[in-house]
Amino acid sequence: MKEVEFLQFIIENLVDNKTDVVIERTEDELGVLLTLKVNKDDMWVIIWKGWNTINSIRSLLRLFGMKINKRINLKVLD
Repeated sequence: MKEVEFLQFIIENLVDNKTDVVIERTEDELGVLLTLKVNKDDMWVIIWKGWNTINSIRSLLRLFGMKINKRINLKVLD
């Protein structure tokens, strides 16, 4: 569950509506899938400048996953 806490820390420092952040974690043979849902008003912060912000967050999660020997993917729900 360290990956959930890591993502929670990143997202809560980006968005205004911190109480609306929901992260679900599922794990299978392919690795860990984190599903992120944020307030509609905060979506622009996550998907900003041609998806650069979310791609950077995904890169950080991949690096974090390498540290704990897990493959981590991120899915953002509208």
